[in-house]
This record gives sequence, C-alpha cells and structure tokens, in this order.
Amino acid sequence: MELIVTIVLPVFGLIGLGWLAAHSAYLKPETGDGLIDFVFRVAVPLLIFRTIATADFTGAQPWSLWASYFSGVVVTWALGTLVIRRVFHRDARAGVVAGVSAAFANTVLIAIPLVLTAYGDEGAAAVFLLISIHLPLMMLAGTLLQQRAMRLDGLSEGHVNLAETLRTTALSLVGNPIIVGIAAGGVWYLLDLPLTGLPETLVARLGQVAGTLALFAMGMSLRRYKISGNILPAICLSVMKLSIMPAVVLVAALYVFPLPVVWVKAMVITAACPVGVNTFLIASYFKTGQALASNAITISTGLGVGTVALWLYIVELVV
Repeated sequence: MELIVTIVLPVFGLIGLGWLAAHSAYLKPETGDGLIDFVFRVAVPLLIFRTIATADFTGAQPWSLWASYFSGVVVTWALGTLVIRRVFHRDARAGVVAGVSAAFANTVLIAIPLVLTAYGDEGAAAVFLLISIHLPLMMLAGTLLQQRAMRLDGLSEGHVNLAETLRTTALSLVGNPIIVGIAAGGVWYLLDLPLTGLPETLVARLGQVAGTLALFAMGMSLRRYKISGNILPAICLSVMKLSIMPAVVLVAALYVFPLPVVWVKAMVITAACPVGVNTFLIASYFKTGQALASNAITISTGLGVGTVALWLYIVELVV
C-alpha cells in the first residue's frame, strides 16, 4: 500500500490531472504541445545529461542490461504480431504496428519519472543507458519490418535497402535532443569533467522539473489518442505489454543476464510502463494501424495504474 501511495498514485495522478486539464479545455491544446516540446527539448535532455555525467558506472555491464530488456521486447513484439495476424486476421503492416505496440514502452514521459521516484539517480542511470539505444533500435526494427510487410501485402516489390534505412534512421536521430543529452553526458563522464557551481545549479533546476512536467504533458497528450474500434485487439496488446514483457525482463535480468538489484528493478518497471506515444507516430508514418496504436496507448495507460503497482510489489518481493 505504501508503494501505491508514495509512487504510483502521484505519478499517474499527474497524468490524470493533465488529461483533465485538456479534456475540460481548462488549458488549450497548444499548452500541452508546448509542454511536451519543453520536456523533450530542454528538461529531459538536461536531466539525462546531469545523471549520466555524474553517475558511478563502475563495474556496470550495459550489454547485460540491454540484453535483459530487449529479451522482453523480442518476445512481446513477436507475440503481438502473431496474435494480430493469426487471431484477428489483419495484414502484415498492422502486424508490425501491433508488435511495436506490445513492445514499445513509454520510457521518456512515464518510465523516467517513475523510476526516479522509486529508485533515485541509480535507477534512472539504468534507464538512460537503455534509452541510449532503445529509440534507435526500435525505429530501425520498425522501419525494416514495415518495408518487409509492404512487400507481403503486395504494396512494394523491391528488396529492403538496409544501407538506406540505416542512413535515414541515423539522420532522424542526429538532432534528437534526448540523443544529444545522452551523448553529451557520456562524453562529460568519460572525460571526468566536474559539474559544479552555476552550471550545475541551472542544469539541476531545469532537470528537476522534467518528471512532473513530463507526466502532466503525457496526460494532456492523451486527448489525441481516443478509443475508436479495434478495442479487443488493443486490450490484448495492452495485456502483453503490461504483464508478459515485464515478466520476461524480470527472468532475463535475474537469471540469464544477471544485473545489480536496482538495475533489475528499474528495467522491470520500465518494461511494465504503458505503450509509448511513438507507436502512434510510427503507425501514422506508415498510414496503417493508427486506431490500433491509439487504443493501445490509451488503454494501457489506464490499466497501468494497477499493473505498475503490482510490478513494484513483485520486484520488491522477488529481487
């Protein structure tokens, strides 16, 4: 009960307040867009930079962390695609969107503030190590699989151009503020530079508001992701995302690629987070499965209040 009161309710309560502010028109939609822009371009990159630049990664094994987490990604992505294709008889492109929806956690807007609240900077450092390759790999995999799906659906005859896909993905990430924050923090850490005085104060204060604003902005953004059709498939994908994925990550992080205790907890809670908004962006880019992705985001966020609380209890019990 203490975990729910001190961690889960404040996190999802801020999301709820953001949704209420947008739904009631108390705040204009442009306000939510501005908040998200500030969170992604300023607050979160500075929070990531400061945490990585001042973290203690002595003895850290990022390969084990990545392997543990992406074990869950692979399992739920494959399962989500299989269920949508075989059970609901959707085309290959919808199968890719389903896979992304079942495996793409909301790492920035929900996982970061959630893990920071629960496990502090040490847990957040693990999330930032994950984020350093999470978005690039997920976008690359989604693009390659969607190109293959278009051929399967008879909409394309060419072969997958891996070099061109890599180039396009890399160019789209070069200017991403979060990637820049990760890279800058990594360089600062490797050079063992001090972060003190006025620069440290400014970075710290801007970073401190990242979690609160990210959650409120996430709530406001939910106004875009309404439930309309494809409800049963979206529920299936949400259940996979919120239950199967964290279960696989827990087993992998404990027994297959053993991680430090705090890192195990951080990865499991990150895997237990609701579906990320990037799934809708991917669906919109490929012009298929938008309703499916939208429903998965909304439904998983609603269910996440209970499931995240459950996983917080489980990791404290098991790890």
